[in-house]
Formats: sequence, C-alpha cells, structure tokens
Amino acid sequence: MALPAGYETRATAVAGGLISYGADVGDGYRRVGRYVGRVLKGEKAAELPVDQATRFELVINLKTAKALGLDVPDRLLALANEVIE
Repeated sequence: MALPAGYETRATAVAGGLISYGADVGDGYRRVGRYVGRVLKGEKAAELPVDQATRFELVINLKTAKALGLDVPDRLLALANEVIE
C-alpha cells in the first residue's frame, strides 16, 4: 500500500515524493555568506543575531499524485513554486 508523504526538501519531491515544503536552500547559502562576510570584517560570531529563513518553496509532484490516485486541488497547484509533471 502506498502512502502519501510530505517532505522538507525540494530534492525529495524531485526524486518521487508527493510534496515538499521548506526553506529555500539557495537562500540559506546566501544568508550564510552574509554571516561569513560579517565575521571576516571583524564582528564577533557570538554577537550576530539569529537569522531565520524567510523564503520557502512548495514543490508538488503530480506524477506521484497520479500514481497514488490523488487529485491535487487547482488552488494548491497555483500556490506551488514548482509543479513536477
């Protein structure tokens, strides 16, 4: 029996998972780069503020949904950053 599942990273939806919703990895790398730049300019790492993700991405794999016999609502498809067909 196949069960639908949601994941945190885009790569799992691309690899065949039904849906993923999580922080944009590329944006995370850019935020880390800004932190490193501040440390290299002399700021103390312990004094830097905690940085949270602000960009998230929703990826839906329609091929997997079809294989599971699921209908994904058009509203959800419209909200997705990427739809895999």
